[in-house]
Amino acid sequence: MSHTVMQILLAAIVVLPLLGAVAALLPAPPGLKGKSPDQAVLRHGVTVTGAVLALSVALAAGFDHDDPARMQATTDISWIPALGIRIHLGVDGVSLPLLVLTALLTFLSALYSYVKMPDGPSPKAFVALILVLESGTLASFAVLDLMLFFLAFEMVLIPMYFLIARWGGDGRERAAWRFILYTLLGSVVMLLGLLLIGIKGGTFDMVALATDNGSGLSHTTQLVAVLAIGIGLAVKAPMWPLHSWLPDAHTAAPTVGSVLLAGVLLKMGTYGFVRILLPITPDGVHTFAPYLAAFAVVGIIYGSLVCLALARSGAGGDLKRLIAYSSVGHMGFVLLGIATLTPTGVNGALFANIAHGLITGLLFFLVGAVKDRYGTSDLDRLSGASGAALYGKAPRLGGLLAFGAVASLGLPGLAGFWGEMLAMFGSFEPAEGLSRPAYLTFMAIAGFGTLLTAAYMLIVVRRVCMGGDGESGGHTGGHGGGSAPAPTSLPDVQTYEFAAWTPLVVLTVLAGLWPAALLGLTDPAVQQLLGGGN
Repeated sequence: MSHTVMQILLAAIVVLPLLGAVAALLPAPPGLKGKSPDQAVLRHGVTVTGAVLALSVALAAGFDHDDPARMQATTDISWIPALGIRIHLGVDGVSLPLLVLTALLTFLSALYSYVKMPDGPSPKAFVALILVLESGTLASFAVLDLMLFFLAFEMVLIPMYFLIARWGGDGRERAAWRFILYTLLGSVVMLLGLLLIGIKGGTFDMVALATDNGSGLSHTTQLVAVLAIGIGLAVKAPMWPLHSWLPDAHTAAPTVGSVLLAGVLLKMGTYGFVRILLPITPDGVHTFAPYLAAFAVVGIIYGSLVCLALARSGAGGDLKRLIAYSSVGHMGFVLLGIATLTPTGVNGALFANIAHGLITGLLFFLVGAVKDRYGTSDLDRLSGASGAALYGKAPRLGGLLAFGAVASLGLPGLAGFWGEMLAMFGSFEPAEGLSRPAYLTFMAIAGFGTLLTAAYMLIVVRRVCMGGDGESGGHTGGHGGGSAPAPTSLPDVQTYEFAAWTPLVVLTVLAGLWPAALLGLTDPAVQQLLGGGN
């Protein structure tokens, strides 16, 4: 495919959702109203996100897979000459999978919302916010200018805030405020670091800075920049102990909000580590890497222990909150892989990013479906004597939940396995100059974390899918949150749910059985980023 066509494709992928968001707010043309204006605008959301997905698949098809380390589909035009800020777009093997994942999850969310619109204000605003969110996320993965990256990084905050605050569940106002305050404070610190690099390095161009490999930045400058930018990215990632906004945001968000938050937004933080910090400030990253790895493994254990506590019978744990805390653990593996500073570890981190997006996106869809049917996501009520017992009442839904759980715990042959294994392999042989005994300790702790993950996921499957928890669950189910009797049967998976979930199931299996498809894309690009553009 010619360079010009690829250029146009990438620019269209970033701009089309924005144009679609503006169009969503306009009155529907008379011939396209369908049954109601609400239905017309929801259909508009499906159409625009579908078009963006088609364009991203076309971009992936036209991508030169023989040279994934080279920036392709590049556009580079001056925007603010006085500050040296350029509109610089491009994709390589690191960003292409994330672009396609973002386009896919947003399309599936729009498709799901077409039938199952969350309770709240007008669908017009809902569709417009989803599209602005998509545009900002896609731009984050496509831009190659530090200031543009910051603008795209910030662009997603407002739509996600409103999605939680207006269409969320209990506690949505508080959750939305915590989300925006944490991420904005992190972003302010990050901006200072990005400005420091741009001023000291003489350019905001990420490709030029990566090629210099930190040669134009003193060691002190690199340390300050890594600390400042790292804090902003770690909040979004989310790294322990900067993660505390996440469980509330996930628990309160509508189903598609949780899917996009876990599947796409968290990836912007870890992508920033790989795209900006590793190649541009290598000395600073080398100094901080052991601390990043330590925080990462604490996050793995902490997330797993909280999940185990929530999964306990009688603990009053919320299934949505449990999946949110599991994200803290899974993203810990991604950060550990990055902290090894080795191609093996960083490839594992990028693979785990994609796997987490697919699997956790699926899990949030499934938990949303259980909550819609049962009226609660309280684990004690779902697993009581009169609880969900999905295997008996909705076997397909139960089967899919069990599949999502075993994929999440890293069963070999499914996508969750490879990223975590490669992150630990990277820890076994960290980059030169890093303490091997320390990293072997981190590897052992992370390995223990995988056992804890298996424990809490299997407890969840046993309780929700099989039911009959004994006295505590049955008792809580009898009076918790209302006197309505539990349904004896639940509607099983509907057609629109099959349509929204099947691609995630298929890709989870494919990525698990054929990891080379993804690693073949990322590895040359990672080697080049770690080698300073060489």
